[in-house]
Amino acid sequence: MDHDKYGVASVNEPPEQNRDHVTSVERGLQVIEILAANPAGLSLSEVAEKAEFTRAQARRFLLTLTATGYATQDGRKFMLSPRLISVARTWLSGAPLWSFAEPFMREVSQAFSESCSAAVLSGEDVVYVARMPGRRIVSVSLHVGTRLPAFCTAMGRVLLSGLSPAEVEAFLARAQIRALSPKTETDRSRLKAIILQAGRDDFAIVDEELELGLRSIAVPIRDRTGGIVAAINVSTQTARHSCAEMERTILPRLKAAAARIEDFFVVQ
Repeated sequence: MDHDKYGVASVNEPPEQNRDHVTSVERGLQVIEILAANPAGLSLSEVAEKAEFTRAQARRFLLTLTATGYATQDGRKFMLSPRLISVARTWLSGAPLWSFAEPFMREVSQAFSESCSAAVLSGEDVVYVARMPGRRIVSVSLHVGTRLPAFCTAMGRVLLSGLSPAEVEAFLARAQIRALSPKTETDRSRLKAIILQAGRDDFAIVDEELELGLRSIAVPIRDRTGGIVAAINVSTQTARHSCAEMERTILPRLKAAAARIEDFFVVQ
């Protein structure tokens, strides 16, 4: 059993991994995360307690962050500085939204062994811009660039819910509405009501309207103004999840992923 300079034992890591692991960097990042969770600031003692450091260790990390401009000190309180936002913006300026979103979508996909996809509205269709395939097979072949009718897909209805009622009505008046399965809703007045309800609910479920045996649940992705700019979904087969199960188990994870993706817009 090896010990680092702070007396922390490392049992399972191979020697070469121990040599490459910089404990002080890890602990400095831990302090940053603690300060980020407490924007009003914390005292040295509070940071030491939360990080399980000695006061001397906490003091060194806090003074280093302050000296490099990543933290500020106001009396006894230490807090993060806006410099971290500028670092995040520099990274985000070179990172497209869906590169940022993919890890959160992958977590959802792996949690349920189902596909998780993202799409934007383009004319009468949704266009897939990211996709994490599930381990289980669905009959519909989907990939980045796939276009599907917006009126009968969960992501499409979520995206359309971001329009005004007049814009929804105009969309439905010009859209090519056709039955893709025996369950496809084609009545324009009912579709308008369904889309507006998706806006009130902040999610949509489509049950076998695109294809028999296929269900999907979707939530919006909003920018910092609150406008809907994209949607993410989970698709499954009817034999695997009921609509009620999807709303109870998948929806919370999907909304949590959407909230994390929306952080992209907060720091832009």
